[in-house]
Amino acid sequence: MRKIILCAVLTIIVSVIFAQIPPQKMTYQTVVRDANNELVVNQQIGVKISVLATLPNGLPVYEETHFVQTNHNALATIVVGTGTPTPGSVFANIDWANDDFYLKCEIDPAGGSNYTIIGTQQLITVPYAF
Repeated sequence: MRKIILCAVLTIIVSVIFAQIPPQKMTYQTVVRDANNELVVNQQIGVKISVLATLPNGLPVYEETHFVQTNHNALATIVVGTGTPTPGSVFANIDWANDDFYLKCEIDPAGGSNYTIIGTQQLITVPYAF
């Protein structure tokens, strides 16, 4: 009996030690159009991502910026959580379990930080079990 209990305890300890921490990031893609509804193809754009709490116009709990290149289909791909965070923003500090969250994307098609195109979408399922 002692060997079974010891084996169970060792298994639990090893499981805890080697448990994987989920990555603190998620992929986001968008097709970029300018103010004239023209595709922004093969151009560097500025992107600001905000994670908003509670409502689509709620307070940001995290913000970051990216400068990315669109492809030949005007598709921009970023990894939220790997951009340049605004001061005080820490992606790992988002309490995913206790609120509704929205992802707000602001874009500067000219590649700067004069964000003019805005879209907000609710995060329905928490990515990768944050």
